Amino acid sequence: MSEILGLVQGSLDPQKYAELNWEGSYRDYLELVGKDPAVVRNAHQRLYDMILSYGQDEVGRKERLVHYKFFEDPMSGGEDAIFGLDRHLLKLVNIFKAAAHGFGPEKRVLLLHGPVGSSKSTIVRLLKKGLEEYSLRPEGALYTFAWEIDGQRIPSPMNEEPLLIIPPEARHKVLEELNRKLRRSYRLHLPFDLCPVSRFYFTELMRRYGGAWEKLLDHVVVRRLLISEKDRVGIGTFQPKDEKNQDSTELTGDLNYRRIAEIGSDSDPRAFNFDGEFNIANRGIIEFIEVLKLDVAFLYDLLSASQEHKVKPKKFAQTDIDEVIIGHTNEPEYRKLQNNELMEAFRDRTIKVDVPYNTRLQDEIRIYDRDFNKKRVQGKHIAPHTLEMAA
Repeated sequence: MSEILGLVQGSLDPQKYAELNWEGSYRDYLELVGKDPAVVRNAHQRLYDMILSYGQDEVGRKERLVHYKFFEDPMSGGEDAIFGLDRHLLKLVNIFKAAAHGFGPEKRVLLLHGPVGSSKSTIVRLLKKGLEEYSLRPEGALYTFAWEIDGQRIPSPMNEEPLLIIPPEARHKVLEELNRKLRRSYRLHLPFDLCPVSRFYFTELMRRYGGAWEKLLDHVVVRRLLISEKDRVGIGTFQPKDEKNQDSTELTGDLNYRRIAEIGSDSDPRAFNFDGEFNIANRGIIEFIEVLKLDVAFLYDLLSASQEHKVKPKKFAQTDIDEVIIGHTNEPEYRKLQNNELMEAFRDRTIKVDVPYNTRLQDEIRIYDRDFNKKRVQGKHIAPHTLEMAA
């Protein structure tokens, strides 16, 4: 038993745990931002920097192709590595680059289009996995906040950026100063407002202190945010189901009827659960599986979410979101979209990225070798050149 406990304790790092679970005052956070303005990046900028952080190689000078090492899946030792799609992955990364600079793709739904088994889901899984791992590293750190009021700690339900507490009229001056220090090719932008819950407490505290904004900061606790799909933090996934068993509240949240009985109003933000997929994916990425199989009512939500970066919870004003919206579909569903004149608005708000089958022999051999190597297929003999012949 003592040996087992020793193995467990030896694998734990209390100092690392303390770094990942950092908490501090709002003034402490402003010092962090002053030292490293990159913590204020939006979702598209963070995703783009995450891909670049793994490095890149030049594949062919004539074709000017770039191979991004991130798509070799260094997080999991190559389990989800993608081979033979450098040209299409380069287009995908260029879209993220343009979105990071605010050139337009950040206002579109990214649609991965291709046949069954062409690694569309694998690409999205890699992006989600990469964001999780990137948030654990110092260069990928991001933060959120909670309100401490009357002995209670109320976390921001959508894990918002703490700088959103700064009033908009002063926020642009802060961003100008941060952009002078930022060593990136893009600029920082925060055109978002607080969610209804945070806005409620902000208004209450400003009223309590007669508009003294600095006193309000004593009620704000900033903490580090770790993106996690399993914990539903920064990553959302939505999959079509039976129309009778699915409604838009899965995307935008729903009323908490127990809290309505306590508060006495169904229009009070404290009586609403901001736990829809759009809400929990704030600051990260949301995946729509087989997006074109969704009911039309869900596609309407996607229009404002992509173009305006806003969602409409029941009985509340439009709420800002900051996330990468990505979906995937196959050929028959995409042809159906093209032939439907009523879906013109949705077609206009999508950027299609083709994900075809790999057609290069050497890359196909690498795919078979990944799935049928000696580590994964133990106790079985594979005849020489079997993988080459199968490829």
